[in-house]
Amino acid sequence: MLNTLQTNASYLEQAKSQRGDPQKQLEAMELFLARSGLQVEDLDRLNIIHVTGTKGKGSTCAFTEHILRNYGLKTGFFRSPGSSPHLVQVRERIRINGQPISCDLFTKHFWRLYRRLEDTKDGSGASMPTYFRFLTLMAFHVFLQEKVDLAVVEVGIGGAYDCTNIVRRPVVCGVSSLGLDHTSLLGDTVEKIAWQKGGIFKPGIPAFTVLQSEGPLAVLRERAQQIACPLYLCPPLEALEEGGPPLTLGLQGEHQRSNAALALQLARCWLQQQEHRDLGELKTSRVSGSWQLPLAPVFQPTSHMCHGLQNTEWPGRTQVLQHGPLTWYLDGAHTTSSVQACVRWFRQALQRNQRPTSGPEVRVLLFNSTGDRDPAALLKLLQPCQFDYAVFCPNLTEVSSPGSADQQNFTVTLDQVLIRCLAHQQHWSHLGEQASPALQSTPQPSGPVPHSPHRGSASSLVFSCVSHALQWISQGRDPVFQPSSPPRGFLAHPTASSGASVLQEAGAIHVLVTGSLHLVGGVLKLLEPSLSQ
Repeated sequence: MLNTLQTNASYLEQAKSQRGDPQKQLEAMELFLARSGLQVEDLDRLNIIHVTGTKGKGSTCAFTEHILRNYGLKTGFFRSPGSSPHLVQVRERIRINGQPISCDLFTKHFWRLYRRLEDTKDGSGASMPTYFRFLTLMAFHVFLQEKVDLAVVEVGIGGAYDCTNIVRRPVVCGVSSLGLDHTSLLGDTVEKIAWQKGGIFKPGIPAFTVLQSEGPLAVLRERAQQIACPLYLCPPLEALEEGGPPLTLGLQGEHQRSNAALALQLARCWLQQQEHRDLGELKTSRVSGSWQLPLAPVFQPTSHMCHGLQNTEWPGRTQVLQHGPLTWYLDGAHTTSSVQACVRWFRQALQRNQRPTSGPEVRVLLFNSTGDRDPAALLKLLQPCQFDYAVFCPNLTEVSSPGSADQQNFTVTLDQVLIRCLAHQQHWSHLGEQASPALQSTPQPSGPVPHSPHRGSASSLVFSCVSHALQWISQGRDPVFQPSSPPRGFLAHPTASSGASVLQEAGAIHVLVTGSLHLVGGVLKLLEPSLSQ
């Protein structure tokens, strides 16, 4: 029933058509809120931390929620459908104390809200909200009913037009690193995107951001001044570590340090606004430089903060799963800058690994890209990882799987997504041709679709679903993923057959899964079955 409220595409088209008047978006959402039985003022009781950004906003929210939960607070955490897809189940989007709400609680609140909205439809055009809006409304109802101490709310797309932006009195706002994404809706420059993100600022409500390029930072400053929002720049994490032990982060990757620095400021500001005492001792700032914004406080993180950062988990982001000889590296990077960060993380992780005592070491890329992203640009960034095989597949866990509606996109056909995967393979092949003058054989259009290997480029294959891709990569050697026998003709092509022999004999297989969080979610569903329970 929830999927009948899709699609994200229809929401984006509606947002585009009303771009000139974002107030229409907010007025429509406020009407839905009223029909559901709440007023905007009711949301003030949730003590909201509102976070936007292009990269790292999910990780920032996860760090912030973990920190405040370590203070013994009851936390709510909402991930808007516009931000990133849920990995396995839609319940992941609404969390209490870090855990997805139960099936029973989800079902209870879903039907209660659905019936209220159905009952208030009338002939004047009042309708049902889109998928985005429905889940946002439902999260607010759940958090109020469950009496959370605070709610960390992640913006879906942009800020000014986003359905979460009906919140009038958050406790504090945050803006993570900015870049190009959703350009058809938000604008084709980082400055235009910064203007959208700054739309969550509220008069008199403190806001924090990380170091940005000069242009977008200037836009954020101007937005804050127009709205009368006090905006602060987060000092780097090194400034908070000075004079104390280095902070250990539960999320890997150098780029997570910026997210952690923002989370510390958001958590501390929230605690300060709620008159908590254990805020961390202020230190003299030694951060030098000329800044467009006033610097946020430099302080010694408390033990609660340190433990919160260390214990943070965020599936699908710089996540490593060790399954026998296979090591799965999962990162849902899907923008140029996030893929660059992913490549740095993956290569550093490989350097830390011990070489296998017997058998070759094989590197495999599993990739997909959706929406208006530029797959050729993303694949080019992945080339330095020197993969032996590149595998492409749609974000479908199985070719036909009635039990995975939570992960399905009902706006595209199987043919469409397979054609896109073939285009990804062609981009990869073209990049290989640029790296080596060796001639390529023509890709075959059926079965697993390869191009012939040549020096300087990985062999590539296209599979019709995630399960088939994982079957070929793992070759029955993953102790967790043990599917039934592969489909007929699975190894019909010479490259698939010869590659299977290499993978069977490998001493270690390193698999990077990236390009799409939907893809990562499909992989996690198969490699971590407990997530589906």
